[in-house]
Amino acid sequence: MEVKHDVPVLDSGSLVRRSRRGRKRADKSIPTHLISKRYVALKIMYFGKRFYGFSAEAQMEPSIESEIFKALERTRLLVGDKKDSNYSRCGRTDKGVSSTGQVIALFLRSRLKTPSLDSEAHANEKINGRPEYDYVRVLNRALPDDIRVLGWSPVPVDFHARFSCSAREYKYFFWRQNLNLSAMDIAGKKFIGEHDFRNFCKMDVANVHCYTRRVTFFEVSPCQNSHEGDQLCTFTMRGSAFLWHQIRAMVAVLFMIGQGVESVDVIDTLLDTKKTPRKPQYLLASEIPLVLRTCEFENVNFICSSGAAESLKSHFKKESLTYQLESVIFQEALRNCLPIGNVLTDQISFNSEEKKKKSAIHVPLLSRPTEPSYEERSAKLKPREQETCPV
Repeated sequence: MEVKHDVPVLDSGSLVRRSRRGRKRADKSIPTHLISKRYVALKIMYFGKRFYGFSAEAQMEPSIESEIFKALERTRLLVGDKKDSNYSRCGRTDKGVSSTGQVIALFLRSRLKTPSLDSEAHANEKINGRPEYDYVRVLNRALPDDIRVLGWSPVPVDFHARFSCSAREYKYFFWRQNLNLSAMDIAGKKFIGEHDFRNFCKMDVANVHCYTRRVTFFEVSPCQNSHEGDQLCTFTMRGSAFLWHQIRAMVAVLFMIGQGVESVDVIDTLLDTKKTPRKPQYLLASEIPLVLRTCEFENVNFICSSGAAESLKSHFKKESLTYQLESVIFQEALRNCLPIGNVLTDQISFNSEEKKKKSAIHVPLLSRPTEPSYEERSAKLKPREQETCPV
């Protein structure tokens, strides 16, 4: 169907500010089915510390998703509303978790006059003498500083950001301190392969009935960064899909192994759900160092204009310097703490003894109270159809 109408987007070169009433009137004057649009995948980066997770469905604000849709509405790239956009997301990261490669897909306003089902068509082709909207640059001008679009790609209409994803890679950063990296690496490689991870996640029996997942890669490695002699390190994990809190649960147990309070073999025991049907109670690792690094797809090639790429580099450099300045302030505060001699001796002695007691007490995982098993949880719910494992 040939479309003859094209409502202007607030282009990056001239963000024309119209009144909200005027914009609504312009959009309502043309039926949405007559507005040119195309199906697009967007690659998203965000720093998750201030957000209540990626999804807006939890109704906790701010969320990354809600900020993205505010930008889409402000730039008038969204045609209709969210439910009309055939929207999908690859990962639903939790509160505090960051990403450098989240992917979403939806219909966006386009200069194309005839919507194409070919994912490679018209990506760089000029339309009526003008290039396609610079989605990256336009959206980044409307997004908050801690969210950025890194690239876009035309995709076929049957593309789904979650189910079309072939692999997801996570990184978890941590300071080495006195951790045994070799033991953690040996233990972490036991995760590789197809396993039932119900003892390494938060079970959601109402929606998830299969806890088998496939991990294809695991590595512990040092980073280039260090601070006062302490080396920054990272866990890198790749798999086809992950369960709710799975990465943070895996990391929590690996830290116990790195501290020498748990054996490497505890991984085998927890992965054997016949031997260990109930998950021992333990705290998850912090969410702040966790990063969804990349989501991989076949035949999806993200593009970014040279101007948008330069703006991204400049922005990330500026943000990095800002966070380094904040770090310097905390270091200055550390140097200005009261000398030990100015603190009451009795208080120091009491705190030291308490710290020793807490560090000395570690209840082995296999001796701890356990959570209800999957069978015990599901018995309380009405029978549901068997779920297919997305391994």
